[in-house]
Amino acid sequence: MKIAVAVDGSDNAFRAAKHAILLAQYLPDAQLEIIYVADYNKAKDERLLSQSPESLALKREQKVRPVLELAQSAGVETKITMLKGNPSQEIIKYVKEHSIDQLVIGSRGLNTFQEMVLGSVSHKVMKHANCPVTIVK
Repeated sequence: MKIAVAVDGSDNAFRAAKHAILLAQYLPDAQLEIIYVADYNKAKDERLLSQSPESLALKREQKVRPVLELAQSAGVETKITMLKGNPSQEIIKYVKEHSIDQLVIGSRGLNTFQEMVLGSVSHKVMKHANCPVTIVK
């Protein structure tokens, strides 16, 4: 079974990752994939704030590292996939193209506006993904 978890560095994404890791621990032959999407809109701002492409890559890697460490400590083998573009569109496309069996995603990301309602990324993914989606809050 292929389980994917989408992360963005938020607390909700970390809780979603914990849930995905738990699933992977208890399902035989489960493969866990961590998906991080660099949002083009945010990437421009990040580039302005960072001093080099290497520091930008390091900042993105730091958002994934806690999840990877948690999975490793739980004994769950993981694969990391870094994508670029609109997060909801890239996640939906990736899930469809790679035959993901279960997607786990946080209910809200880092966007302040999304704090008022179910996150727009999780909402779009839930509506358009071709696999079961677990939304963790």
